[in-house]
Amino acid sequence: MAKIVIIDDEPAMVEVISTLCRENGHQAFPFSSAERALDALPEIQPHVVIADIKMDRVSGFDVLQRCRETLPQTAVILITAYASVEKAVEAMKLGAYDYVTKPFKIDELKLAVQRALDFQAAVRENTFLKKELKQKYRFENIVGTSRPMQTVYGIVNKVADTDSTILLMGESGTGKELVARALHFNSRRQHHPFVAVNCSALPENLLESELFGHKKGSFTGAFQDKIGLFEEAEAGTIFLDEVNSMALSLQTKLLRVLQERTLRRVGDTKSVPVNVRVVAASNEVLGEKIKTGKFREDLYYRLAVIPLELPPLRDRPEDIPLLVSHFLHKNASQCAGEPCRIEPEAIDLLCAYPWPGNVRELENAVERACALCDDHHIHPSDLPPQVQGRVAPTSFRDNVITMPPPGQKLEDYVATQERAYIDQTLRANNGSREKTATMLGISLATLYRKLELGKGRQQKAG
Repeated sequence: MAKIVIIDDEPAMVEVISTLCRENGHQAFPFSSAERALDALPEIQPHVVIADIKMDRVSGFDVLQRCRETLPQTAVILITAYASVEKAVEAMKLGAYDYVTKPFKIDELKLAVQRALDFQAAVRENTFLKKELKQKYRFENIVGTSRPMQTVYGIVNKVADTDSTILLMGESGTGKELVARALHFNSRRQHHPFVAVNCSALPENLLESELFGHKKGSFTGAFQDKIGLFEEAEAGTIFLDEVNSMALSLQTKLLRVLQERTLRRVGDTKSVPVNVRVVAASNEVLGEKIKTGKFREDLYYRLAVIPLELPPLRDRPEDIPLLVSHFLHKNASQCAGEPCRIEPEAIDLLCAYPWPGNVRELENAVERACALCDDHHIHPSDLPPQVQGRVAPTSFRDNVITMPPPGQKLEDYVATQERAYIDQTLRANNGSREKTATMLGISLATLYRKLELGKGRQQKAG
């Protein structure tokens, strides 16, 4: 049932329209005085206002203006016996939803009211969805209280509502797209499109067409004109993920777009202006690619107006319990149930694992554990095998160090734990000794030496 206000200085017309509204299940508020109606509008909060344009002291245009100022989501339908195109255009320009003329047909007014109510429902749903979307990408949803994450929060808060180009750097799975969306949905561009592009997912010729569009006949299969993703993101934000994988020829075209704020579709001779904010991301060190000639230095400086590095999860293990709790509640909300409980020993294993896949890998591990556990209770055995096999000499839960068994020399115990730690890290990095040395914070030469020492001890023991 909708609340509908009817305003006309002819009492008979007010009664006719009010009766029509009530017969269709709506609540009618009749007024033959426009002044009284305007005073009552804030309290009634109507869905629709039906007002005559020509009234003695207050016109329908005055009613429309008041609604636009104080009740922007209320649909206004104006009625007049003096039909003219000029009045219709003027009413629409001022924000009227519809315009009917006297004498009107009953079905005509009923249809206008129903369309207005459908429109209002769509507006309310759109407003709700926008609030939900912004809630989903609040800064607070980038979970972590560690010092590295506090640095990230500080920069993101400062630059979100600017138009500066931002380069997000970090390993795969560190949450670069989440940060990019938070930047967009907390900026003045939030009501315009956010377009995400994975630059590594398409070959060079297709990526160029996807980004900048093409003209009909510009290549085989171009059967019609097509706008690119830059144009689709007009007035909003375009997120160029894995920009490090972009071919040099395409880098040149992207540089021109950033410099001139115009683009040229494939096969076109004309340039098109674009108004978008660019957020790019790289999971490689671009400085190294610049040295080898695989990435343009001038493009790097255009993208890195504000560089922001996201720390890997292994550099902020104190955030793991918070992330686990966040993912447990997220999984529960998706399943419409209660969050799973997790044993402290399982938390310890999660905190000790190096997480080469970063936050994305942790989320997958928690989701897996929720699916496999019994009675909503996660034990260490519910965790992925690679996490269970991790030796955890120090508990992040209580900082209690595991002591060697009686009768074993401390030196031998430490060497055993060190080798197990190195072996597990090697497995996590798929055998890459370079990545393992970096993760352990030692040189490659030191890693080789420790591996050789470990072999020697094993042969001696054998």
